[in-house]
Amino acid sequence: METEDAAECSRVLAVADGLFYAHGIQAVGMDRIRDAAGVSLKRLYRCFPSKAALVEAYLRTRDEWARNELSAYLTGIESPRERILGVFDWLHAWAQGADFHGCAFLNAYGELASGSEGVVRAVRDHKSALRRYLRHLAGTTAARDPETLAAQLALLLDGALSGAHVSGTAAPALDARAVAATLLDASGAGRPAPA
Repeated sequence: METEDAAECSRVLAVADGLFYAHGIQAVGMDRIRDAAGVSLKRLYRCFPSKAALVEAYLRTRDEWARNELSAYLTGIESPRERILGVFDWLHAWAQGADFHGCAFLNAYGELASGSEGVVRAVRDHKSALRRYLRHLAGTTAARDPETLAAQLALLLDGALSGAHVSGTAAPALDARAVAATLLDASGAGRPAPA
């Protein structure tokens, strides 16, 4: 029975993920999720005791998805510089898809930040993890200040995500890639890190 419950909860979360990301969190009610997932409202609330709990689980799942997808995309790129630029190549590839609706975290923050500590926490956790990842990438280069470079790249990435969403085109990702290359050159990251 526990396996069946877990499968239903996973289905509810997958349905919520698709609906929240495509239509926005406030526009999607629990009844719509229940109907799309094919579960009773009682079962839905047993999986997620509130919409806020479901939204937080959605954001945590999105965080895991984004970090896994980005990491997989960068696998095999050996040059530290190209790995960093690859972050923007990944965004460009993703933003070309019909299922791209911008940054789920910025969208959720814009919709719910004033009323949900869980959303704020999930968004900040994701953005912190992304910045740590960029810091790790910057640390593999000869950048004079990897922490500052990572902060600049994170800001650039958020801007590219928003720009791609608003414009309906993936072009901002390529523009951001060009700016990232300039930042890498200015930071000294164009050279291999000392052994």
